[in-house]
Amino acid sequence: EAIARAATEFLPLSGASVLFDAGTTTARVAAMLPPDRELVVVTNSVPIAARLATAPAVKLQLLGGRVRGLTQAAVGEQVLRALDTMRVDIAIIGTNGISGRHGLATPGSDEAAVKRAMVRCANYVVVVADSSKVGHEDFISFAPIDSVDALVTDAEISAADRAQLTERGVEVVLAGGQP
Repeated sequence: EAIARAATEFLPLSGASVLFDAGTTTARVAAMLPPDRELVVVTNSVPIAARLATAPAVKLQLLGGRVRGLTQAAVGEQVLRALDTMRVDIAIIGTNGISGRHGLATPGSDEAAVKRAMVRCANYVVVVADSSKVGHEDFISFAPIDSVDALVTDAEISAADRAQLTERGVEVVLAGGQP
């Protein structure tokens, strides 16, 4: 909850577009959208789409494709084609691992392809991930660390990991403040 609350500071003003990746933390950020903020929201997440479908100020664009049961995320060629035509103001991205060497990573190739396209179509990329994912290298890298503008994480991130990310140009925001 604290990570999601801190990430809401990055949400654009009315009239802008925001892309929400599938995932539990990204879903928490989406749930905290101010109800009066008029946004175009794009997502591949069935749960996020279901939550925002009745939000009066949101113009929802659900990316279609094959839905993975585990993550309830649309993946596949249809999603990739749609993302290839888009430019969003900000993307809120989840990850299974983040490191300076391997970048952002996830275990599955289908989700990696979609996440790669999401990062590519965004003007500003905010990653939301708890500190256990920092320094972790998962199977498939979907974006280099220099494509990340900000990481919102918890205060348990090590000083060394925080310094490494900051040196690479990533703004590191600690949810709940300093430890």
